[in-house]
Amino acid sequence: MKVLDHLEEWLIASLMALATIVVFVAVLHRYLSGLPIPGMQDALIRLNTSWAQEITIYMFVWMAKFGAAYGVRTGIHVGVDVLVNRMTPPWRNKFIVFGLLAGAAFTAIVGTLGAKFVYELSHTSSTSEVLEIPMWIVYLAIPLGSYLMCFRFLQVAWNFIRTGALPKHDHAYVEGLEQETQGGRA
Repeated sequence: MKVLDHLEEWLIASLMALATIVVFVAVLHRYLSGLPIPGMQDALIRLNTSWAQEITIYMFVWMAKFGAAYGVRTGIHVGVDVLVNRMTPPWRNKFIVFGLLAGAAFTAIVGTLGAKFVYELSHTSSTSEVLEIPMWIVYLAIPLGSYLMCFRFLQVAWNFIRTGALPKHDHAYVEGLEQETQGGRA
């Protein structure tokens, strides 16, 4: 499981970093090409960054799909549990398991429909507008991300049934790091 955890984290971090670099370079290119510096404008015009917006959108879609699975695993995915937390422990536990299994069922359905769509799309010649990437590769994020999220819901449900614990984002740990950082600067 640690390999999958690290792969998931590496993929999200890499996509965020690459998207940031691509956007930075494209914006820098746009503003530098407007400066009247001899020779620079000609060189920048030959450097085409029209693909930057398209690739950035695709990277953010992939990042969001895998980021949602990461959110389920770490307990930071959005959930509405105001009523559930007011229930007595036996009912609370039943509703938590129901919610996790419903999340798993939903993401399994989305993953299956996405896989069917990707399969059908792979038999066409559909490509992206600028990069001309086969669109089935772009849309592959849907089944892969959804199935990973389904797995994470089942993983959290299994762990909750065994231990009664849900993954929790540790605010105290994050606040402690912020205080250490601020204390170190003073």
